[in-house]
Amino acid sequence: MEWVYKVIALFIAYVLGSIATSIWVGKLFFNIDIRKHGSGNAGATNAFRVLGAKAGFVVFAIDMLKGFAAVRLLYLTDFYIPETGNFVNFQLALGLAAMIGHVFPLFAQFKGGKGVATLTGVVLALHPTATLIIFGVFLVSLLITKFVSLSSMVAAFAFPFLLIFAFKSTTPSLVIFSMIIAILLLFTHQKNIERLLNGEEKKFKIKRKKPN
Repeated sequence: MEWVYKVIALFIAYVLGSIATSIWVGKLFFNIDIRKHGSGNAGATNAFRVLGAKAGFVVFAIDMLKGFAAVRLLYLTDFYIPETGNFVNFQLALGLAAMIGHVFPLFAQFKGGKGVATLTGVVLALHPTATLIIFGVFLVSLLITKFVSLSSMVAAFAFPFLLIFAFKSTTPSLVIFSMIIAILLLFTHQKNIERLLNGEEKKFKIKRKKPN
């Protein structure tokens, strides 16, 4: 029965990640498709930009909760002893499934966001202390550069460095996971990287008026 649970849990984690928060909030409360406004991305950053601060915070919080809840699915069973290698490994698999769900959502034609908010929830469930530091790195980078995309990538690459050098992680799979996540964010930010290199990336501004 253990393999059945694993398959079901991974599918649930993917479905959680697939919740198209920004798209649904945009359509339900603003009568717009957020993918047709701003950057065209179905993520929290574009929600802040297009829908405003309140809606943006709601989208970010729910997207973060998706990642957190996916990782915590493992606590609903007693198949693994907490904090053991197998326990952490399956937590990572659940977190990665949620990330894939967010980037390639079942409920939005497999065209989702870039996974930053969901990744934040995953990392929070895995390593709360590292999450606080990474969030600080993101904010400092954002204040200096005003670019959410660049700040997200900087924060993502800070994760494996923190695990290796600050926390001296002895769990190889967690370190490998952190590296995969950093690479995944590079993949989801390809267009942003091109715009940054060409000097065309827009600096972050929160829309204050309700869109028509």
